[in-house]
Amino acid sequence: MDIDNFLDLMHTRRSIRRFKPDAVPEETLQKILEAGRWAMSGANGQPWEFVVVRDSETRQKIGEAWFEPHKEMYAIEQSRLPEIQLPPLREFAATPAWKDAPALIVIVGDRRTYQATVLGASYLVTEGASDAIFLKNMANATNLLNLAAAAAGLGAMWISISRLWAEEIKRILDIPAVLEVHTIVAIGQPAYAGKTATRRPLAEIVHYDGYDASRLRSAADIQKFLLELRQNTEAPYRQGYMPEKEQV
Repeated sequence: MDIDNFLDLMHTRRSIRRFKPDAVPEETLQKILEAGRWAMSGANGQPWEFVVVRDSETRQKIGEAWFEPHKEMYAIEQSRLPEIQLPPLREFAATPAWKDAPALIVIVGDRRTYQATVLGASYLVTEGASDAIFLKNMANATNLLNLAAAAAGLGAMWISISRLWAEEIKRILDIPAVLEVHTIVAIGQPAYAGKTATRRPLAEIVHYDGYDASRLRSAADIQKFLLELRQNTEAPYRQGYMPEKEQV
């Protein structure tokens, strides 16, 4: 693959939240998992393991376990200005659309592997926090799984896990207490065509030989950006979570 093909993949990848019931071919699934296996990690600690959930009853249980933590997320979201609330948390959704994906990849992390990383990284607070490298390791694997699914012509959804939900997932899947549930990637054939994504122009985010402070965004600029961002993402969120209320 050359750089142009890679950029085409990046430009066309979309977060998909509703899926057709068609099973993911085993060969394709294995190639997606292989991509995750080759993720970057600090000192090559490779903290990730993947629990593939294809059984419909188990997927249903994971979706049901999402309900109680989601109520807390919904309550917190109401403190935002209505115009920047995320659509799926502006109107309470009783069930996650992604639970019908034919395969869920639950990404589990083993924090004990953090010992592979330079010890000073934890004491001197490298890259944000004492556990930042571990979390970035896990995010790298999650990102590659999403990209691999797109390369295979499938849809994928990066699903963040709250602490309360993680405990229920561990119980459902018999995941040992010493391990952590980091994320879930839902994969399958998209049930709809993803809307065009938006990104800030390259000219706005690249600086050469130093930061151009004249381009630093003000608080008002950020507020304007958030309002425009929500307007641009309203349709994709509704299409993925609340298709019966989609506004065209």
